[in-house]
Amino acid sequence: MKSFITRSIFLIALANLLLQISVAQQTPPPNPPAAQQPQPADKDKNVQDQKTPDKNPDKPSEGTSKDRLFYALPNFLTLENAGQVPPLTVGQKFKVVTRGSFDYIQIPWYASLAGLSQAENSEPGYGQGAEGYGKRFGAAFADGTIENYLTGAILPSLLRQDPRFFQSSKGGFWHRTGYAVSRIFVTRTDSGHEQFNYSEIVGSAMSSAISTYSYHPRADRNLPNTASVWGTQVGIDTGTIVVKEFWPDIRRKLKKK
Repeated sequence: MKSFITRSIFLIALANLLLQISVAQQTPPPNPPAAQQPQPADKDKNVQDQKTPDKNPDKPSEGTSKDRLFYALPNFLTLENAGQVPPLTVGQKFKVVTRGSFDYIQIPWYASLAGLSQAENSEPGYGQGAEGYGKRFGAAFADGTIENYLTGAILPSLLRQDPRFFQSSKGGFWHRTGYAVSRIFVTRTDSGHEQFNYSEIVGSAMSSAISTYSYHPRADRNLPNTASVWGTQVGIDTGTIVVKEFWPDIRRKLKKK
């Protein structure tokens, strides 16, 4: 429980900081000067631009994106202004989850989670020192990978649910925050209808049970610890999805600067 509270507070504080930056930058820009009539050379440039493929990472490519949170963490299952997009095939679901789960940035990410866990001395059965840290790192990597596959590929394929997050970008701060949080419990099916997010809730519970009763310390193989791991995973996913909702706004502001 202590681990869940600490990580949740960290993610909420990080999300709140980013969101305040986004809200603070919503002031309208000054009226731009009147546009001049394009010269003939501009017309040729416009024609060339129309022929050049748009390499904007925000736009979906084969139903997924190439975006990264903070230009680092994989954000391949988030679509901005997607509208009506075709559902992902089973192969695409597994492919994008594999690409994100074994991305190079996952190493420092899980290393930081292992360091936080060691500082809290959560699951004391791991011990301390280099050996304890190594076990925590391996457990964090395995926990995240198992959950990614269950919530993003295996259950979405079996239940025909869409593992992608479709950014809202409509309404004010609290409306968009509420929408993002609700996506933990409500998701889109492959046919485009809304449905309870069994993939997230049940998938994270299954991954918690698998990890707790297989490679976690024997003394911690109990229901309370399983529930704690489950709560931590859902808490991290909730904080992350809120950041995903506002990240495109922040990214555009940073690019303009």
